[in-house]
Amino acid sequence: MLQGSQNMKELGMLNLEKMKGDMLAVSGNIKGSYRKDDMEELARESISLLAKPSLESDSPQLSSSGAIFIMLKSALGAGLLNFSWAFNKAGGIAPAVCVELGSLIFLISGLVILGYAASISTQTTYQGVVREICGAAVGKLCEVCFILNLFMISVAFLRVMGDQLEKLCDSFSPNETLNGETFHQPWFIDQRFTLSALCLLVIFPLSIPREIGFQKYTSVLGTLAACYLVLVIVLKYYLQTDHVAKQENHRSPSSWASMFSVVPTICFGFQCHEACVAIYCSLSDKRLSHWAVVSVMSMLFCLLIYSLTGLYGYLTFGADVAADILMSYPGNDVMVIIARLLFGISIITIYPIVLFLGRSVLQDVCLSSKQGCTLKIEPSEKWMRVLLTTAWIVVTLIIALCVPDISEVVSVIGGIGAFFIFIFPGLCLVFAMETEDFKPRTKSGLITWGIITVLCGAFIFGQSTASAIMALLHQL
Repeated sequence: MLQGSQNMKELGMLNLEKMKGDMLAVSGNIKGSYRKDDMEELARESISLLAKPSLESDSPQLSSSGAIFIMLKSALGAGLLNFSWAFNKAGGIAPAVCVELGSLIFLISGLVILGYAASISTQTTYQGVVREICGAAVGKLCEVCFILNLFMISVAFLRVMGDQLEKLCDSFSPNETLNGETFHQPWFIDQRFTLSALCLLVIFPLSIPREIGFQKYTSVLGTLAACYLVLVIVLKYYLQTDHVAKQENHRSPSSWASMFSVVPTICFGFQCHEACVAIYCSLSDKRLSHWAVVSVMSMLFCLLIYSLTGLYGYLTFGADVAADILMSYPGNDVMVIIARLLFGISIITIYPIVLFLGRSVLQDVCLSSKQGCTLKIEPSEKWMRVLLTTAWIVVTLIIALCVPDISEVVSVIGGIGAFFIFIFPGLCLVFAMETEDFKPRTKSGLITWGIITVLCGAFIFGQSTASAIMALLHQL
């Protein structure tokens, strides 16, 4: 009933919405399993929506398997490196799996709610759905969270690349000890220099262009990196000579707080909700029951991959596991070196896409539509693009060099992710019930579930934010 007036509005807003809404197809990173030809085609479709937005009627029509692949492509990323540490942080295997399964209910629920909200709002992006159903104020909050999320994901990528560079440098030039005195590595293989050089010589040139079509072939590399990493972690456990279970592997969580402190890590790992609206709108079959099946299958595949990584990494190292699982392995192990290279190259190719999306959102927020159209044909557009790109890389690099490990960044991202997974879907459900016609008992149940979801998200955001602040104060 709202389509007549909204379609005119959507035509004017389409480029902005498509560019921001498809962040999911590129920000998540490291991806599921599918036939190579289909993966390359889906990658081309995902990038084409960013590089050359089109009307909804011309957008790719996804099958169930295609939608599941892109959901996995968005969720499986740097969170893989952190799950073994999360198992230890939760207090062992059983508590971590329980938290995963409990979180899975809300993760699937959020995806289904967002699909339903997209169907009744006629919007094609996450921000558009939230703005249409919850109002302009909540829509602005969603845009702010979007920018912060992209920014912190960029920090996480640099932190991961820094860790891998450090280990790779150690493998080629290890510290030497003579008569009890340690001779440190030369300055030019120090992480601060190598990561800065990588940003200047590789990431900056890749991030400057206005178009990002060159990224269309990187999904296969990301899939290979994720699958190879899981394989390495499982094989390393079975190839170790000592299979005696460590006592740490059977310990109980020290407190309920420590058990639930890993929820932000899970949010970061399973986070694909920002793009689920765009995926739903691209489905050939938009029935809610069909979307629910796609959501369940995607999350179950993610659960399997993340659980295998967390389980075998934790069984291998116990309480000694590092926040980045690859940092726990020797620097001279060939299989692990290959994993580091694959993971690092994949992240190097994904970082410019995240920066591109963040830069476009900032430009849209700072400029009116008329000014934005003018800047696209003026020379000043190039200088603004260079300035925003430089500022984004410099600030994320400084933060990445200051934080001790990826767990600190993941905690912040997971807290922000609570808005996309819990708070905004819950608000959409509550506001939608004001206009939708359901039986009173059904409506009351849905409103109650929406309120519970919002409260859980607020708790996760508050807990993760407080932990991040306390960790920062502790470092100072």
